[in-house]
Order: sequence, then C-alpha cells, then structure tokens
Amino acid sequence: MEIACVGGGPAGLYLSILLKRDDPGRDITVHERDPEGSTYGWGVTYWRPLLDALHRHDPESARAVEEHSVSWRDGVAHVGGATVRHRGDTGHGIGRHRLLEILAARARSLGVRLEYGDEITGPDLPAADLVVAADGAGSAVRGRHAGPFGTRVRPGRNRYLWLGTTRVFDAFTFAFTETAHGWIWAYGYGYGPGHSTCVVECAPETWTGLGLDRADEGEGLVLLEKLFADLLDGHPLTTRPRPGGGPLPWQPFRTLTNRTWSHGNLVLLGDAAHTTHYSIGAGTTLALEDAAALAAALRDPRARRARPALPDALARYERERRAALLPVQSAARYSARFYENLPRYLALPPEHMFALLGQRHSPLLPYLPPRLYHRLDRAAGRLGPARALKRRLGRHLARTAQARALARMDG
Repeated sequence: MEIACVGGGPAGLYLSILLKRDDPGRDITVHERDPEGSTYGWGVTYWRPLLDALHRHDPESARAVEEHSVSWRDGVAHVGGATVRHRGDTGHGIGRHRLLEILAARARSLGVRLEYGDEITGPDLPAADLVVAADGAGSAVRGRHAGPFGTRVRPGRNRYLWLGTTRVFDAFTFAFTETAHGWIWAYGYGYGPGHSTCVVECAPETWTGLGLDRADEGEGLVLLEKLFADLLDGHPLTTRPRPGGGPLPWQPFRTLTNRTWSHGNLVLLGDAAHTTHYSIGAGTTLALEDAAALAAALRDPRARRARPALPDALARYERERRAALLPVQSAARYSARFYENLPRYLALPPEHMFALLGQRHSPLLPYLPPRLYHRLDRAAGRLGPARALKRRLGRHLARTAQARALARMDG
C-alpha cells in the first residue's frame, strides 16, 4: 500500500510511524512544505493518559517524548494582587520543535521518506492508494477539495496571541490583570530548560482600547511585559520571527468542523478535520489520538486485503473519533465561553474564582449565578444528593446545547 501524508506535524509523523510499524512493506512519504527544523509554536501540553497510550503504540518514541518533557502538579492563579495555588493532576509540556525532532527521527529509522520543502500545489493529489491531509486547520489540501468535506469555520469573540518567555513556570500559571479597558489575561507553562509558553487573551474592546490592534511588534511586547510584570519577574516576552515584521499576530480562535472527513482515497487528520479551543490544552493530544485511530482502522485485516475495503476503514476511523471527540468538544466550547464572559467570575473572591476556573468545562456553570454554582459545587463534594442533582442538570443542559448546535449546523 502506498501512502502519502501531506503535513509533517505531530499527526502526520506519528501516523507514518504507526503505519510503518504495522506493515514495513508500506511505501510511506511525508510531504512537508516548510524546511526541516523551521517549525512554529512554543510548547505543547499533554497529560498522563496520552503518555500511557504512546507507550502502548510505540514505546521507543514514547520514551524519548517522556525524557524531553517537563512536568507540573500545581495550578497557580494571580488575580489582581492575590495568588491562589491548587494541587491538581500531573501535566506535561514539551517543545513543539523537540517533539517533531523525535517523531521525525523515529519515522526515518523505520524507513519513512520525509520530503521537506515539498509543498503540494494545484488540485492534483500525490499518486498513492491513500492520501492523508494532515496540514493543519488551514489545510490547503482540504481547501482544494472543499466541496465534499463541508467545512465550517466559526470565529470566537476574544483575541489571543502565542508568545514565549524565558521565565520558567513551576506550575500551570494563570494571570489576570485589570486595565482601564477591561481584563487581559495570560496562561503560562514550562516546556523545557529555560523556556515557557505564554498565551495572552482579551476581549476585542480591551484589545482595541489598549492599542494592541495598532501597536507594532516592539510596542506590543513592551506593553504586555508591563501588564504582566509580576508574572514575568523581569523576563522578556518573545515572538517567532516573521518575514516583514509588522504587528503581533493577534487573532480570534476559529472552531473548524467538517461534515465528513474522507472523500475517495483522501482523509483528514488532526486540525485539518477538527479544532478545539486552546484553553483545554488538547490539540496535540487529539492529533496523536487521531493518528492512532486511523492506523488501527487500517490495521483491520478486512481493510488490508483489497483496496475496495479502504472506504470501510476510513468510515470506521471517522465514526470512532467523532464519538471520542464529543465530550472534548463540549468541554472546549464551555471553556471558551467561560473566558468570553470572564468578568462574570472575576467579582468573586480569588479562591472561589480559581475553583470555578477549574469547573469552566461544566455545561451548568453558564446558567447559574457564579456564587450559587460555587455553593452547589462545594455541597456536591460533600453530599450525594447534591452531587446527583448537579450531574442531572449538567447532562440535561449539555444535551439541550448539543441539540441546538446540531440544529444550527443543519440550518
């Protein structure tokens, strides 16, 4: 079987590894438009269940990923002049550049061809039995064959920006700063020696009120460093080099969905198929899980006996991943909604606000006054009937919201 994967990100590289492990006779080529080593991005996050899955699928690459990751247990929130720290689940961070180096080296060791600086242009796809579009949310391959996929993109309200810093955070850190034009906040986490990611977000009226929409790169970074001076502790913010310079690349988050994920022998993978709001830190995890699911579908003997069975394998992959994504996509929608309505929660005492920050995925939270929700949540932790009531209300509201979302899509 000849397989062409367009896109050399985590999804495409990991899929090539698993497919080659399953059948060394497969002819697999990864086409990446950018030069090797020129990846964008800072660090990515993941949690223990993903690492366990990586060890099951390919122990060699999993060991390298774990070795080059950093970990944390605490979450910290700086709200105005107050600081709150909570103990949570263990999280992990790894530099995107390092992750791609690990996956590329493993793919090459198995015999996968990696073609860098190789952009697939024009409507013609590579000549292969299976073509995988793993070229991100702005997938050019999907765009050139847009009709069958039914792609829809919904922009969010807030503006956000990915930055780096040499300030190394020992916990997953939130900082909320009030300005004359509204609140602005940052999420920070370490991903390697001497480096952390810092994502900054604010409402559009704050973005324009502070002049961030008009500031050039240098002015914008200086202003953000002043706003988050306590968080950064003297360390600078950095952005990746961009040809021509210009203003910082603020943008709204775009939630992308597709009516179907395959057309003929072309299939979508990772962000090319779906996106989830960055505030739940699941993008890379979902991309790697997609790759594992597609590899498993193609591992089915019924899919490997003859080419006509390929549509069955692709349908199985899509069916299983859509079902697995439902709770994650719901959590991402409510998380984004929490931040779009952040002033609603910042009037609470910092300890209560941080508690609700951890509950931002709840479908019940937007429909109850924050103080009432906090009391109900505390009672649910102590009393069985209150816990059962909270679950029932949350499930009912989640089903209602999902039905409305599906109705909007059908319309």
